[in-house]
Amino acid sequence: MTAHYRRLDVRELHRAGVLVPGWRGGWNWYRNGQKRASVNIEAGEASIQLCYRATDRGEWKDYDYTVRLSRSSCHYGGERPWFLCPCCGRRVAILYGGAVFACRRCYRLAYEVQREGDADRLARRADAIRDRLKWEAGILNPDGWKPKGMHWRTFWRLKDEHDRLKGGVLGAWAQQLGIVESRLGRLERR
Repeated sequence: MTAHYRRLDVRELHRAGVLVPGWRGGWNWYRNGQKRASVNIEAGEASIQLCYRATDRGEWKDYDYTVRLSRSSCHYGGERPWFLCPCCGRRVAILYGGAVFACRRCYRLAYEVQREGDADRLARRADAIRDRLKWEAGILNPDGWKPKGMHWRTFWRLKDEHDRLKGGVLGAWAQQLGIVESRLGRLERR
């Protein structure tokens, strides 16, 4: 999954001024306030140079390579930068760090929501409504009441949608438990 990899996002680099030709410096990743990894970047006209150390099968290796950049025109002027994946050459906004920074297709990565089951998807949507209604997260928690300033019609529409989603999740869970029960019953009869 993409969440388990370090991301190098061309949009963040662009906003931070890193892609200006001649820029040199480090890009860091933090977890819980502590620096976990860094990469040295040197920006050129149409590329950036990445230099860093990483482990490959338990052994530290030095990496130093170029990632080409592409630019596309925006409708209202200006340009948008893109990475060209060092492995496949595709134009992408995000490179994921393994031994080499590459696009998610080269690493065969999926987003978390692509691996969700139907019940998980319904529960995530119900939690999004709970968040909008300022209720405690989790469909098994009690429902709250209308947030101050929200129109009653909006509240009732959101509550109806939440209740429909919650019913779908509980039904899917009950079906999964029924499947487990029937399998356990078959095992007990043996």
